[in-house]
Amino acid sequence: MLPEDRLARITQRFDFLEAQLHAGADPATIARISREYADLKPVVERIARWRAAQDGIAEARAMLDDPELRELAEEELARLRDEVPGLEQDLRIALLPRDAADARPAIIEIRPGTGGDEAALFAADLLAMYRRHAESQGWTFQMLDLTETELGGVKEAVARIAGEGVFARLKYESGVHRVQRVPETESGGRIHTSAATVAVLPEAAEDADIDIPAGDIRIDTMRASGAGGQHVNTTDSAVRITHLPTGIVVTSSEKSQHQNRANAMAVLRARLYDMQRQKADAERAADRKSQVGSGDRSERIRTYNFPQGRMTDHRINLTIYALDRVMAGDLTEIIDALTAHDQAARLAADT
Repeated sequence: MLPEDRLARITQRFDFLEAQLHAGADPATIARISREYADLKPVVERIARWRAAQDGIAEARAMLDDPELRELAEEELARLRDEVPGLEQDLRIALLPRDAADARPAIIEIRPGTGGDEAALFAADLLAMYRRHAESQGWTFQMLDLTETELGGVKEAVARIAGEGVFARLKYESGVHRVQRVPETESGGRIHTSAATVAVLPEAAEDADIDIPAGDIRIDTMRASGAGGQHVNTTDSAVRITHLPTGIVVTSSEKSQHQNRANAMAVLRARLYDMQRQKADAERAADRKSQVGSGDRSERIRTYNFPQGRMTDHRINLTIYALDRVMAGDLTEIIDALTAHDQAARLAADT
């Protein structure tokens, strides 16, 4: 049974927020209320649909005693009884606790793993894949740092992706991505296996989430470098920030030193926020192992097999024979399946 008292509290809170928005308030209060209102709205809509179906069943049952309406009532009862389980499932999913970071922008970091030049080339392919996916979703994609190889591969790429529900959709991408294909550098036509690591971090709010004392960081400036390490400009615009307590080092090498400082600090905050979240979640480690969103960057999550044109996600045993489409940025089917699997696991754990 669904918790009626909880449903009542949610709808009452929603009505209160709606009244507050109509009453008017200062901009900061309006912004805060609007965020909570937007979060509750899809839940309240599902509650309304479920309650309407329950009311419809009660009304149809009352009509069964009327000979003239009995046939119509039986048809309506059958339809609503078929509809209610799906409405109840949708409502249970909507009632699941939300990750507080789900609505945030994401910092995505891509680095080559085993495989030398081929791993760096695959890392570049993954970067392009995520850029195309972001564009298809209407999200903004901003490069924060990019170091390339002479062959056009990626030594390290850090980007910020912003839009509606970005982290909620991309958080399942963290882990080791493995590729099987004939490298461009292979003259014998042999299939090689290499890998790249993807980390997806929620962007930390500058003021609220992470406080970084000035004495905890060292900021160095340097000349930005291009492929193979050659200098691409003659000014010391690139920025490297070292977080002394943890040893975390972040860099940004765009044209503006001021922007590079802001970019590097954003990445540093995201990494420290991620560490904070991981520490807070440690007590739930056993539960997280059964979920796809654990964020373990050492876990092999996916294989891209180019000779057979297939992509396999090992966490949910999903295989798609449309690798060209996936590499072109069409990740919706994969992300939807991972989200549904995660929701099912959380529902099972909640019962």
